[in-house]
Amino acid sequence: MKRKIVVAVTGASGAIYAKLLLEKLQQLHQQIEQVAVVMSDNAKQVWEHELGNRDFEKLPFKFYAKNDFMAPFASGSARFDTMVIVPCSMGTLGRIASGTSDDLVIRAADVVLKERRKLILVVRDTPFNLIHIRNMATVTEAGGIICPAIPSFYSKPQTIEDVAMTVVNRVIDLIGLDNDSYRWNEK
Repeated sequence: MKRKIVVAVTGASGAIYAKLLLEKLQQLHQQIEQVAVVMSDNAKQVWEHELGNRDFEKLPFKFYAKNDFMAPFASGSARFDTMVIVPCSMGTLGRIASGTSDDLVIRAADVVLKERRKLILVVRDTPFNLIHIRNMATVTEAGGIICPAIPSFYSKPQTIEDVAMTVVNRVIDLIGLDNDSYRWNEK
């Protein structure tokens, strides 16, 4: 089954995670029917600041404005099966947890949850306060998956991209795509 995936990029630090995920989805295109992307204005600024470019403009995916409630994934009838918010700011997490559908990102997340489809939030903040933890619990209880941007090191990553890729490979696994990546205790 080919996947229909929404990727939302918010203004939290960690644009490298969004970049690497979108590049990986390009590589895995044979498993994917469609990728739709929503970026907040802050996400674009953070990308440019952290990565020093606007390469998101070169990606082959269809981009939607944050207030485009006519986007297909704003309704469950479009049958997008997965949504990844990467990086996911704590403000975005809080709005999802409270059900405040004030923009396309939050509306799409609400749709994914109500349709019992896969919502993956790559939260990017530290430390967590009690409000963050309670919001994570609320989203988890509603069916979402909290995947903090916490890299692993047992694959012995050598570069910043390698470190970030440990998180992205975990997200790819959570989406359910076949991916050749490091597996614990495999040679």
